[in-house]
Amino acid sequence: MKTLALILFALSPFSLTAFSQSTGVAPGGTAPAVSAATPAPVASPASSSPQPAGTSGAPPNASATTRPPAGKGAVVLPPEKANAVKVPKFDKPPVIDGNLNDPIWQSAAVLKDFYQIDPGDNTAPSKPTEVLLGYDPKFLYIAFRAFDEPDKVRSTVAKRDNIFSDDYVGFYLDTFNDQRRAFEIFFNPLGIQGDGVLTEGRGEDFSVDLILESKGIIGPDGYTVEIAIPFKSLRYEAGKGKLWGAHFFRRIQRFNRELDSWMPFSRSISGNMNQAGHLAGLEGISAERTLELIPSLTVSESGRFVRSFAPVVGVPDPGRMVNEPVKLDPGLTAKFTPSSALTLDLAINPDFAQVEADQLVVTTNQRFPIFFPEKRPFFLEGIDIFRTPISAVHTRAIVDPDVAVKLSGKRGPDTFGLMLATDNGPGNLNADDRGSLINCQRRRQIDPTEFCPNENILDKNAYVGVLRLKHDLGKSENTIGILATSYNFIEKRNQLAGFDGRFKLNKKTTFDFQLLGTTSRNFFYDPEEDKNNYRTGKGLAYLAVYNVDGRNFGLELYGEGFTQDYRADVGFFGRTNTNFNSVFTRYDTDRDPKKKIINRHIHNFSWIGYDFQGRIQNWESEFYVEWRLPRNSYFSLAYEPAFERILEEEFGPKRTATRQGAFFGADNERSVQKHHFFIAGSSQWSKKIQFNARAVWRRNHLDLDFGANHRYPRVSPPGIVARELKAAGECPNEKKVFHPGCFPPLDPGAGNLFELTGGVTYQPTNELRMSLNLVKQQLVRKDTGLTAFDINILTFRGTYQFTRATFARAIIDYNTLSRRARAQLLAGWTPSPGTSFYVGYNDDMNYSEPNPFTAQLVPGFRRNSRTYFIKMSYLFRKSFGS
Repeated sequence: MKTLALILFALSPFSLTAFSQSTGVAPGGTAPAVSAATPAPVASPASSSPQPAGTSGAPPNASATTRPPAGKGAVVLPPEKANAVKVPKFDKPPVIDGNLNDPIWQSAAVLKDFYQIDPGDNTAPSKPTEVLLGYDPKFLYIAFRAFDEPDKVRSTVAKRDNIFSDDYVGFYLDTFNDQRRAFEIFFNPLGIQGDGVLTEGRGEDFSVDLILESKGIIGPDGYTVEIAIPFKSLRYEAGKGKLWGAHFFRRIQRFNRELDSWMPFSRSISGNMNQAGHLAGLEGISAERTLELIPSLTVSESGRFVRSFAPVVGVPDPGRMVNEPVKLDPGLTAKFTPSSALTLDLAINPDFAQVEADQLVVTTNQRFPIFFPEKRPFFLEGIDIFRTPISAVHTRAIVDPDVAVKLSGKRGPDTFGLMLATDNGPGNLNADDRGSLINCQRRRQIDPTEFCPNENILDKNAYVGVLRLKHDLGKSENTIGILATSYNFIEKRNQLAGFDGRFKLNKKTTFDFQLLGTTSRNFFYDPEEDKNNYRTGKGLAYLAVYNVDGRNFGLELYGEGFTQDYRADVGFFGRTNTNFNSVFTRYDTDRDPKKKIINRHIHNFSWIGYDFQGRIQNWESEFYVEWRLPRNSYFSLAYEPAFERILEEEFGPKRTATRQGAFFGADNERSVQKHHFFIAGSSQWSKKIQFNARAVWRRNHLDLDFGANHRYPRVSPPGIVARELKAAGECPNEKKVFHPGCFPPLDPGAGNLFELTGGVTYQPTNELRMSLNLVKQQLVRKDTGLTAFDINILTFRGTYQFTRATFARAIIDYNTLSRRARAQLLAGWTPSPGTSFYVGYNDDMNYSEPNPFTAQLVPGFRRNSRTYFIKMSYLFRKSFGS
């Protein structure tokens, strides 16, 4: 084991590199998400289903120079693609109805002769596609003719951004022609949109919703889509001599998810927009200043299960449901766009009511925080400006702002973003905490020495600031930037600053880095003293990534680290005092859509984690093979030898001559050699049915001895003794004395963990989509043979899309560990971004679980909470100037 660990360390690219959530490494040392042995390699919405490991949701290994180098798939560009396409100016706007029968389209620029870039390699497409282009001072007009047999076109009445299981067409627009960032907009055959932003090296963000008009029609020759994009919906530079980078795509699902592109892609080059074609001639665009106002109102009524009366010794309290008063929550969001490259956003008591709760996840046996994505529109818009390789900005840290403001834009090579917020979330105590505080203050009238927790933070606000600056260097993705954040609250202050960069070393190779320093005034736990000390802590975080992305071979050297006192209170961070080094190598065969096995993928992902004292924390080495198959299917196998080591000071006090440490027994640490076995697969079997599954067997996985709940208490030897003592009346006994074994320290030990995830999606009609998903984990401890926990999370989701704007949805979750059932019912009307109307009902219940106040079993369902709500907003948009 030590020999292998040393080999892995020698292979590591940096002597000080580290572990963090941004690497995808799960807490506790489980397989990193970058590993394709996680459930089907994650695909972006633009690719809609799992791709072979090592590929992005954008066109596979797409680079983008206008002339791919010689080699496999090489193409000599014809003049109409090698040169910029001049977009003609329309003297009359077309009617956006999907028909393309307006005479003005006869004067449009026409793009054709697409290439099949996946699975094919710049080969002839299965079906021809044409793109028509034109503009006037206020709109960019784009139309697609997708020739096909109409009865074979895959199309559904889908919700916005949920179109990627259909056939679709779309484009990337690099409106600053900087080869770094592009708008990406796709349309299914009915013209329903899926829109977002692509950032080179950072992936795709489909939280962006642009205001535009589109219609699609399926006809005898296939389908046509007609689009009008207001220039005021984009951020851009235009005028004489200005070029826009552009890609145009078409996806045909039934031909192994064939992807066709107007421009060829070389798999021997890393990148996307550096192989784009170009648009010219966009002159005389109306220079409008735009003001958008979105007033909102949420009306809600909630009920929750509470105590019937104040606690009284010896008097059981069965609890009761109490309906809170109807709550009105008005808000206002505003956006002012003084120029095509600058945006000012303001939110006053913004409407952050969620129409969908966070997905249930397994939290049992976890040591570190779990990342949940941002869902709130105000923070999502333009968030790519603030994103860096290390998650130093995660806006969910801003819980409930009274006022928030953002200024963002781009001028020449410089991109900037400023965000300020005052957040009443930290001081807005819930009803239970407020009730406890009131009771404490009453007791203090009798006993002035009574200390009341949370009294000093009640109704106080936190103040948050973020500054981001980036500077482009040349035309090849080279970028440097700085980031600073500030979080200030009662007894909790954190300042962060640092710099980062991305450099394209050659057509296949990129290098990313980031260095951050932090200073915090907060409580820090000291395992030597076994207490939280309020002090100043200074920390450091760093990241470096060297990536070679070739046609068949790929290599990534990765390093990341966080010191003990690193804190990012405006961001997200998991483990501290840790370093993470990894080496990822892959080999992909060329794709052949005519074969039963379209291509094969093999990789090794080896990594090691260690603290700043040089002690190994964990390592893994994954050997993975995947077969890409017809019917949009794949099958994969993987094996990982691994090691994990934990120290008691990570869990509590260090032992001394007079004090027991956090771990039971004579050993102050635990370590295990582990073996992980993976099998996974998925298939889009037909237009109606899709399924995926993944099973993992982890031998010698550590049970941290936390216990799960009353049905799965601690199953370590001292945990079992403690239960037996309690059953025998020794905790306490008749003399009110507790036996020393009643509260034993933790005794982590090896076990076998079985994981199963899977799901089935069924779409019987164009309007109805249903899915059922399962997440299962079961850990059996080896020394006692007892089950530490067995959890199954079932999620049913059903959506009926009446029209592209009107839908009804039901989500039902059930967790077998907590026996918790949660239902979310929602009907909505969302005709355009900013304008919406929702009616919803949320319910939360437990089944045959103990009463939280009496600990007595309550048979059947017991409601924890429920909420009825109506949420509405309306977009007012006004333009000034011309």
